[in-house]
Amino acid sequence: MKFGEIRAAAKDMGVNTYGMSKTNVIQAIQREENNFDCYSTDRVDICEELSCLWRPDCVNQNNHRKTN
Repeated sequence: MKFGEIRAAAKDMGVNTYGMSKTNVIQAIQREENNFDCYSTDRVDICEELSCLWRPDCVNQNNHRKTN
């Protein structure tokens, strides 16, 4: 999902995204949905939320972060 689409989804939920990074916007959406705000955290190593919309990108970001 492109960042503009993520921001639009957040806005539809009433989340103010001004000045926020992609990670912070997604975490704000997760909080708004009463989910763990775990996107792009080490929690992905134990995450069992296989149907999470953010999971593929989250796993990819964490793998990239660990190799750098």
